[in-house]
Amino acid sequence: MATRFLKRLRPSTLKEQRGPGPPEEPPETADLVDDPEGLSVRLSGTLSLSEDSLGSGESDGTDVKATEELNTSPLLTKQQREMWASTHGHRVPIRLTFEVTEANVVRDVHAKYVMYTIYLLQSGRYDPSPAYITCRYSDLERLRRSLRSHYPEEMSMVSFPHKRLHKNFTAETIAKRSRAFEQFLCHVSSLPILRHSPQFLGFFYLRDMQRAQQFMRTVLYSLALPIWTNCWHLQEKLCPPGPSTHQLLVLAGLVICHQEMDMLADAQAFSERAIVHLQAAQEQYVSLLIPFLQAHIQLSWRVGIDKRDSEAALLKLQDNGHNTHSTPTLKEFLLTETIS
Repeated sequence: MATRFLKRLRPSTLKEQRGPGPPEEPPETADLVDDPEGLSVRLSGTLSLSEDSLGSGESDGTDVKATEELNTSPLLTKQQREMWASTHGHRVPIRLTFEVTEANVVRDVHAKYVMYTIYLLQSGRYDPSPAYITCRYSDLERLRRSLRSHYPEEMSMVSFPHKRLHKNFTAETIAKRSRAFEQFLCHVSSLPILRHSPQFLGFFYLRDMQRAQQFMRTVLYSLALPIWTNCWHLQEKLCPPGPSTHQLLVLAGLVICHQEMDMLADAQAFSERAIVHLQAAQEQYVSLLIPFLQAHIQLSWRVGIDKRDSEAALLKLQDNGHNTHSTPTLKEFLLTETIS
């Protein structure tokens, strides 16, 4: 299957601009690893490298696109739609899949590299909220080293593409590497101890959480909101049941951004979701529970929703000796928190 896919790509080659240019990064490879477990059964035809960016000798090679135009949704490939259609009426196990949908060759002052866009989707059903990350080979390599350092036994059988000395930016190399990255992430996520590890989870959303926080510190809420939203979709797919500090911080970001952008109903809904997450572990997250309750009370009042349960919960915390009057607001808490 992968062979047929690569034969289709061979007529298109990436032409690079002639003449002196900035030094390249250390060479990479894109060997397609063997797939005895059938992890790449769905991969043929998923990644599409456009003729314009691969065949034009006028550009500097910085626009290698790997997207597929779709009639129904730009987030769902033709292959995913066909899979759902073929399984209609049948019970299919729901699992997480990874799909490289775009690969851009980027040239900056110091180096040239490929930036991959990887979507996370729930297979076995229609996924209304796919999430994505963008990363380089070096980012995934650091993830692999970190996982091998903490979980050497579990990672001993997990394959990863090696570096090579040439042809790092051809269409064929990029396509092979994309398949290999999908297999690597699928393999790691299939092992619960690796999938729920802080190293794996943090790789997907920690850097974006820090970036969204910085946007909020400079009052750029419209830029922070889509980042928080994508982080939330990533956490919904990746994180085990139960609250975590990172999940609660993302919910805080969603509440504040929606509130500051005058989308009060959405802000109230996310604050209520946070309260539900916190009910099972009040004492562990009491420093966040108080500002969430205060925000929920205010937002519920502004949109005309009953707030008495939150008022009663806040009063109970006060009766139990917690200071509910001079604690930081939810916004103050998020902006001063160190996200790590």
